[in-house]
Amino acid sequence: MRYAEAGISSEGGSVRGPLISNSVFGVIVFILTEMMFFLGLISAFMISKANAIEWPPLDQPRLPMGATAFNTIVLLLSGVTMYFTGRVFDREGFGDKSKQLFVVTLGLGAFFVVFQGFEWARLLSYGVTMQSSSYGAFFYLIIGTHAVHAIGSIIAQIRLFLKFRRGTLRMDSFRAGQAFWYFVVGVWPVLYFLVYLD
Repeated sequence: MRYAEAGISSEGGSVRGPLISNSVFGVIVFILTEMMFFLGLISAFMISKANAIEWPPLDQPRLPMGATAFNTIVLLLSGVTMYFTGRVFDREGFGDKSKQLFVVTLGLGAFFVVFQGFEWARLLSYGVTMQSSSYGAFFYLIIGTHAVHAIGSIIAQIRLFLKFRRGTLRMDSFRAGQAFWYFVVGVWPVLYFLVYLD
C-alpha cells in the first residue's frame, strides 16, 4: 500500500489532503472568468449610459423596479436556503430536512427565472427590444446573460438533487454546485442596482 493511500507519509506523519476539491476549484476558476465577463458588460453599459443624452430614452417604458425587487428577494432567499441545505447535509447527510431545503432552493430559483420570463414578455409587448435602443440592447444582454447562468445552475442543481435522492451525491460535488449558485445569487443585486435603478 502506498503511503498516500494509507494517509501516512514516508516519515511517519499524516498526509494532508487538498484544501478544496478539484471540482470546487474548477468552479471557482470558472466563476472568476465569468466575473470578468460581467465586468466587461457592466463597463460597456456604464460608458454607454454616461454618453447618452437621456437615460432611459423618453420613448422607452421604464423597467419594473418594484416587481423585480420582489423577485430579487426571492433569489436572495434561495441563497439562504442553499446555505442551510449545505449545513444540514454536512451534519445529517441524506435526511428529509436537507432534502426539503434542497427542494425549496430549487423552487425559489425556478420561480425567479419564470418570473423574469414574464417580465421580459411584458417588456417586449411594450416595445423594449434589442433593436429599440441601446437601453433595450444592454438590458437584454446583461440580464439575459444572468438568466442563462441561472438556468444553467438550476439544471446543474437538478442533477445534484437526483444524485442526492439516490444517496450518491458527494459533498465536493454539492459544494461545487453550491458555489456556482452563490455566484448567480450574488451577482444579481449588483445588476439590479445598475440596470433597474436608473
